[in-house]
Order: sequence, then structure tokens, then C-alpha cells
Amino acid sequence: MSYESLAHEFFQVMQQVHGRNTQKRVSDSMNGENFVLSYISQHEGDVIPSDIANAMGTTSARIAAVLNSLEKKGMVTRRIDEIDRRRILVNLTDLGTEEVRIQDELRLSYVINMFKVLGEDDAKEYVRLTKKLADNSLEDFM
Repeated sequence: MSYESLAHEFFQVMQQVHGRNTQKRVSDSMNGENFVLSYISQHEGDVIPSDIANAMGTTSARIAAVLNSLEKKGMVTRRIDEIDRRRILVNLTDLGTEEVRIQDELRLSYVINMFKVLGEDDAKEYVRLTKKLADNSLEDFM
């Protein structure tokens, strides 16, 4: 089998995987809100919106829209940095912290169930192969 035919088979499989529960996935992702909440949580407060934009590979305008939505939902607060008044600092509220905890539990449960379907040996191999890909930069694939 050639790499090209493997690539086509991979595309078909990924389309099948991503085609499941599309509506649920769209509503769950909330246009990046979960990523933003997780990013703030991992950095333990006082996050600058431009850092979030860089981590997501998106624009500051897009992050502003996500932060507006999260702020309206009571999950984040924004305040002016007292040391550098040009900067805005973003933090999670208790509600935002709880949402991160819930999403982390859901992701963990999803991956555990996925690994159960694969079985121990295939799950270990999947992690090994994914790590091998992650250890290489995108430029290695271009």
C-alpha cells in the first residue's frame, strides 16, 4: 500500500470520526470557549488576551468576542493591570473554574472510553504514535 492511498484512507476514517455527533461537538466547543477557559486555568490567572490569541492561533478580535461571551456567562472577569494600565488581565470566576473541572472530567471520560474500545495494547500504541507525531514540528510534514 502506498502512502498516498493510506492518506486517502486516513481522510475517510477521520471524516467518519468527525462526522459523528457534529451538532453536539459544535455546541460543546462554543466557538473556542472551552479552550480559552482551559488556557486561563492552566496559567492560573492574570492571563493577557493576546497570549490566548497566540496560543489559539487566532486574532485578538476573535478572543475579545469569546471573552465577551464568557464574561456575560459569569465565567471570567477582566480588569486593568494596576502596574501597566494598557494591559487587560483575565481571570476565571468560581463558575468558570467549575466549568473547566466539568469539561476536564468529560474529556477524561471520553478518552478512557476510547481506550477501552481499543484495548490496552492498541491504546498504548495510539499514544506512542500520537507522541511521535507531536514530537515533530509541522514543518517536518511539509
